[in-house]
Amino acid sequence: MTLDRYIRIKELAMMLGISKQTIYRLIAQGKFPQQIKLTERTSVWRLSTIEQWIKNNQ
Repeated sequence: MTLDRYIRIKELAMMLGISKQTIYRLIAQGKFPQQIKLTERTSVWRLSTIEQWIKNNQ
């Protein structure tokens, strides 16, 4: 069994080499996985979901 890790927007932007604004623009366009809202001001993404998105969009 593997554990899935959650990543926040700053790490996600660094990992993908794009800005936070670009990530949110892609979400609005339906081209990027939706974030998981933990609190009103905290959003995360599952690392496995992002890895799958990268694999599908290369």
